[in-house]
Amino acid sequence: MSELYYIIFLPLLAGIILFAFPERIRMIKGIVALIISGISFFFAIRLFSYSPQLVNLDLFSFLFSQNSIAYKVLQGASEFSSYNIDNLGKFITLGICFFSMLILLYSLAYLDKNRSPHNYYPYFLITMGLSAGAALTDNLLLFIAFWGFLGLTLYKLIKADNDQSSSAAKKTLILVGSSDAIMILGIGIIWQVYGTFAISELDIPTTSPILVIAFLSLLIGSFTKAGAFPFHTWIPDYAQHAPASSSACLPASLDKLLGIYFLTRICVDMFSLSQWLTFLLLLLGVMTIIFAVMMALVQHNFKRLLGYHAVSQVGYMVVGLGLGTPLGIAGGLFHMINHALYKSGLFLAAGNIEAQTGKKNLDELGGLSRIMPVTFISALIFALAISGVPPFNGFASKWLIYQGIIDFGREPGLANNLWILWLGLAVLGSALTLASFIKFISGIFLGRMSDKLSKVREASILMWLPCLVLALICTFFGIMASQTVIPKMIMPLIGDFEYPGIWDSTVVSILILVSIILGGIIYLAANMKRFRSEDSFIGGEKIGEENSFSVVEFYKTIREFKLLSIIYDWAEQKWFDLYDLLKKVTLSFSKWLSMAHTGTLTFYAVWILAGLIIMFIVML
Repeated sequence: MSELYYIIFLPLLAGIILFAFPERIRMIKGIVALIISGISFFFAIRLFSYSPQLVNLDLFSFLFSQNSIAYKVLQGASEFSSYNIDNLGKFITLGICFFSMLILLYSLAYLDKNRSPHNYYPYFLITMGLSAGAALTDNLLLFIAFWGFLGLTLYKLIKADNDQSSSAAKKTLILVGSSDAIMILGIGIIWQVYGTFAISELDIPTTSPILVIAFLSLLIGSFTKAGAFPFHTWIPDYAQHAPASSSACLPASLDKLLGIYFLTRICVDMFSLSQWLTFLLLLLGVMTIIFAVMMALVQHNFKRLLGYHAVSQVGYMVVGLGLGTPLGIAGGLFHMINHALYKSGLFLAAGNIEAQTGKKNLDELGGLSRIMPVTFISALIFALAISGVPPFNGFASKWLIYQGIIDFGREPGLANNLWILWLGLAVLGSALTLASFIKFISGIFLGRMSDKLSKVREASILMWLPCLVLALICTFFGIMASQTVIPKMIMPLIGDFEYPGIWDSTVVSILILVSIILGGIIYLAANMKRFRSEDSFIGGEKIGEENSFSVVEFYKTIREFKLLSIIYDWAEQKWFDLYDLLKKVTLSFSKWLSMAHTGTLTFYAVWILAGLIIMFIVML
């Protein structure tokens, strides 16, 4: 199957070659990268012409003579180069290539000398190829190889030019790298018990402790990549300090697609989950939703706010997949692709704002809707979509998950009996998401515009066009969800299912459109446009810019609420940050060990003797 060479190895090879070219021709490198991504996207579409099948791919041993060492090595490696061209793998690969192509187009205009990480385009292409390889491979060893190198490219796509961004990059690398090491443990257990690395051959019951450990090891890897609680803390830091194009590519789209893809593999294809593991997944899912959205509510930096929402939305996917029912899995996968659409768009819109204004905080902005209309309309659609407002795609996938939870509650079991809790917290999370995006839209686009922003203009077409394309897809996916998207795109991934409730996305969309038209007619009939508008005043004095009320001030009441303020204080002290907690433990342990270095020869001799005794006991 030659398509796999163009989808996986062409971006890898092109990325490696681009390292040889200097950064002063960065624009040419970007155009080359865009062309490569377009070629891969074309062949990703062609994959859908093949029926599901397993494929063994030769790793270029044909380039060498049969008697050479290289030929023998590559022939041996090719035994592990197996790929599963099923509907899920093809769907994820298409998403990876599509988002890569769109973000590369955006990057041509967004990146300049002050924003571009060194060798951005080579690392981007390598990330694209590795992601496609991880989504298609059927061999766990090859999968962990692709997956592991992605941690390095994730690290390199953030420009570490100050202490904060360097710290974020290091934190990302350590957390993702540590989770990869834990995944190797799970893969080793599977090999020891079943003697195979083939994902398609596995059907593992979670009835024994050793198999539960294997499942949890792989779960940690998928949770860290996707950004689910409690392994999520790298995402807000990365989103805040990385270029918007990097954030749109990795935490928003590619990493989410891969993390949730692998979670689907381990929960649906590789393992049969017990009631307690189902309960654990649902609990972690709703905790991810609520904890992250509560943190998003109090953020002033709009990129960090989006980072926390990139975490919160993962909770819905975890809940959907944790249900284990066709309806729940469909909702989780649909929400996965929807999230990649609107969250990528939100990061790209945020990049437009940052590039045009030079500002990163909500209290420094306002009133940009008139001078950046395309960015505003796109961001508004993304905000409504992620908040679950009909007729956009976020509502469609959340509605499936809500229906899945209700349907899940009809069966017996501990997790099933708590369905009302899962449903209530999921709906609450959606309401809080809407509240935080009112803050996002109002703080950036509405209200009074500062005189300092009067010279700001709309971003270039290469920057607003990807936003507009994603916004149109979000709208289409929402309006045509029940008629086209779910039957044609989602059902082939898991099989047919029925809705337990009544919902027609087209009817809902028509009703909303009619209400908007009626509102416009009433507006015109009442001649509201002829009303005079004046600046607000108090005591006869006009309210100047210095007395204007920032939207972020309203949300401070949440931060200052008595009980929540304590929790927020703990969060600021990083008591919920797994990385920071482990860092403190490691440094304390290192400090304790350093105390043993007294410089006294007798003391060192005691340490050596103690070590020999311990080794002797272990060997026995």
